[in-house]
Amino acid sequence: MDVTRNSDVAARASGANASPAGVRPGTAATSETDGPDRYAAARRPGSDFLRACRGLDVERTPVWFMRQAGRSLPEYRSRRGEGSIFDAVRQPELAAELTLQPVRRYGVDAAILFSDIVVPAFATGFPLELVGGVGPVVAEPIRHASDLKRLRPFVPGDDAPYVAETVRILAGELDVPLIGFAGAPFTVASYLVEGGPSRDYAHAKALMHTDEATWFELLDRLAGWAVASLTAQVEAGAAAIQLFDSWAGVLSRSDYERFVLPASRRVLAELEPLGVPRIHFGVGTGELLDLMAAAGAEVVGVDWRVPLGAARRRLGTGVAVQGNLDPVHVLSGALVAEEEARRVLAEAGSLPGHVFNLGHGVLPGSDPGVLARVVELVHEETAAGQQDTGR
Repeated sequence: MDVTRNSDVAARASGANASPAGVRPGTAATSETDGPDRYAAARRPGSDFLRACRGLDVERTPVWFMRQAGRSLPEYRSRRGEGSIFDAVRQPELAAELTLQPVRRYGVDAAILFSDIVVPAFATGFPLELVGGVGPVVAEPIRHASDLKRLRPFVPGDDAPYVAETVRILAGELDVPLIGFAGAPFTVASYLVEGGPSRDYAHAKALMHTDEATWFELLDRLAGWAVASLTAQVEAGAAAIQLFDSWAGVLSRSDYERFVLPASRRVLAELEPLGVPRIHFGVGTGELLDLMAAAGAEVVGVDWRVPLGAARRRLGTGVAVQGNLDPVHVLSGALVAEEEARRVLAEAGSLPGHVFNLGHGVLPGSDPGVLARVVELVHEETAAGQQDTGR
């Protein structure tokens, strides 16, 4: 495996000043030849994930899956029980167990917190519910400036202390880095304005074009939610964060750049002093990749529609990539998933800075055995010293 460094990303890795994130009690940071190691987890089995996020050498390409905890796992269905996801999130021991399940099952290189992007809305008392098979639903959507009075600042320690407690439990249990996450301002706004999932996002687009002041105020408040939530997660022990702008792909480049990018840039900029890798992800964002990189994350997630080689060219140097196996290929069985995983690795090429993932979340009907085999294959075929991987 070619482990030539990407000097642009490596420079970013050594330039931040921050205390260790995800450090276990009693574990001191040490130094490496390439600069200060601020992450205790970087010396554990999950170290390759953090190093790949920074564009540094890895022993093997790290793997994790969006929605790796969920209905595809029988142990999840057994432990989760009935009730809203909010019921599970508010139980730190249960939320921690649901986070740990896929790490045990698959041997992935990172865990992602079991939570939801609309937890700040729920925790601040905004009238929102999660409907099974539908998603977040708002009975009285935000459509006018007067509706903004229903939004108040999110104070994690007061409104959702259970999230930080879950992170603290996991920081003591995990041998791989924990990824904290939040919804990007646009994606959360899309639910609050539309009233639920949408095909065309007509109300959100109309609001941004007909009442800019209200739109920008809305996104500014939601950016504050994201910053507060992610900061609390990192302070409790998360070693990386992902900003989910899942529905940004519905926007044109001009609309994204004018109406969305400033709020996302604010979130990522305010998180930079925490010193942890930042991942920025959206679906259908192939035409926005360079703009998403401009928002300031170290890693940009790529869905299955854009080959990683093309994504690297669009992103330019200094940005790592995450992705991008089509989740449907997992449903197609082990042989298809293996073939397509090899194709993804070939597209990623020999440059450092690749985190293997799906192009979106694990689908509920996925076979856990197929996902485990994908992890095994990626690890086997990218292990340091392997030359015949097609990379």
